[in-house]
Amino acid sequence: MTSPSTIPQKFITKGNQLGVVAVGFSGGQCKQGVDAAPSALIDAGILNQLRDDLDYEIHHDGKIHNYTEFLPASDPDHRGMKQPRAVSAVTEQLSKQVYEHARESKMVLTLGGDHSIAIGTISGTAKAVRERLGREMAVIWVDAHADINRPEDSESGNIHGMPLSFLTGLAKEEQKDIFGWLGPEHLISTRKLVYIGLRDVDRAEKQLLREHGIKAFSMHDVDKYGIGRVVEMALAHIGQDTPIHLSFDVDGLDPQWAPSTGTPVRGGLTLREGDFIAECVHETGSLIAMDLVEVNPSLETMGASETIRAGCSLVRSALGDTLL
Repeated sequence: MTSPSTIPQKFITKGNQLGVVAVGFSGGQCKQGVDAAPSALIDAGILNQLRDDLDYEIHHDGKIHNYTEFLPASDPDHRGMKQPRAVSAVTEQLSKQVYEHARESKMVLTLGGDHSIAIGTISGTAKAVRERLGREMAVIWVDAHADINRPEDSESGNIHGMPLSFLTGLAKEEQKDIFGWLGPEHLISTRKLVYIGLRDVDRAEKQLLREHGIKAFSMHDVDKYGIGRVVEMALAHIGQDTPIHLSFDVDGLDPQWAPSTGTPVRGGLTLREGDFIAECVHETGSLIAMDLVEVNPSLETMGASETIRAGCSLVRSALGDTLL
């Protein structure tokens, strides 16, 4: 096994220290069970593996955060969004937690939870990077879905399909209790956003990607160029002098490898391709944070144990595990 110290870290000074936030939240979508993912991943040994095999010093409070004390008593739909105040309250608290780890120059790992939590994780690291380094960061978003719907464009109203619209400022909301807490320091540029693995993109999202020149590699590109060339192009677009936040939705993998997820889409990445993406991002020395989301252990008949193992493999690969 490889120690994290073998890859020089460009943007964090405490590369062997890992801040972990476990987020048991499923309110960004309508299927129960994804809130149980952090417990399942930890029970499967992911933190022990990172500590014992990869020599990380784990900073975890031992809690699975569900943020019940912050949830509103009433949460009617707003602009078509379901549970907007709950998602806003949870992601605001999560943003503060991630920020506290990131500002201390640790690597940060967030175990979700549905992908709406990225509003919290990415905003937290973006703020810390601006304060600590005075620069923007990039986001590599591995997913079957673009998750950049503006509220009015969403057919479902589920906020796990909207995080990037708020994080890029393409969607705005003035209400303090509905993402109004997001300030300029929390946002990312569309120029520093790169997708890998897309294959289920809504019409309005396709238009946004084209209008704003957002770099996106679909499964068509993976088929055409191979995963090696796709990752090369993605990293070249970001550039060598940019910190990277990797947000990995397990449904980026084909259901053959990760069936136990809320919105599986056939024709996705193999587990080996997913691990390869994570390995290459680690090798840049630019990785500062990772999210792993949308594992749903409650879907037992759909291969929960295989999906949990896949999730653990992706995290290990991003944090320095190698085949040799």
